[in-house]
Amino acid sequence: MTDAETLRVYDRMALDYDKISSAVGPDDTLQAFIAAMPPGGRVLDLGCGPGRSAMYMARAGLVVDATDASATMVAMAQKIPGVTAWQARFDDLDAEAAYDGVWANFCLLHATRAEVPRHLRAIRRAIKPGGVLHVGVKEGEGEARDSLGRRYTYFTVPEMDRLMREAGFVPGPATHGADAGLDGVVAAFFTLSGTADG
Repeated sequence: MTDAETLRVYDRMALDYDKISSAVGPDDTLQAFIAAMPPGGRVLDLGCGPGRSAMYMARAGLVVDATDASATMVAMAQKIPGVTAWQARFDDLDAEAAYDGVWANFCLLHATRAEVPRHLRAIRRAIKPGGVLHVGVKEGEGEARDSLGRRYTYFTVPEMDRLMREAGFVPGPATHGADAGLDGVVAAFFTLSGTADG
């Protein structure tokens, strides 16, 4: 993510974001992701925010790397036991076959539509064959900013399914939902998990 206004929002509202994410425990998709990892597996929480998901992964015994473009978010994630966090943008991901899984939960939606295929290819290179990618995005079409100024790209399930397949993943069925985000607006979303082809 390189959008300066989106980063300013997250730097300014990191504590508010953490309060929202700490109000609930690990959801079914995170629990399924953790269960799909080998014991002691290495995972990357891409766009980790304050590190709530990374915390649950570490507590489950996984080796957790976590990155975010927001310096404030990274500072919070670095305080979590068992999590190695550093500041990085999507384009900084240059690992090769390093991870059993990548958790990209509601982060790629801040990239432009044109950038997402490149980021998915980089994630595929970073994941071991047979590893798992989880993606969460807001459902819809087009690109827009919310009332806080954050930039969003919206996706349909068929589009994200195609993009993941083109990057080298075999997606499973989508999980749909809706909830209120940092801006207080209830928005539809979906998640997809895919296995890296051999």
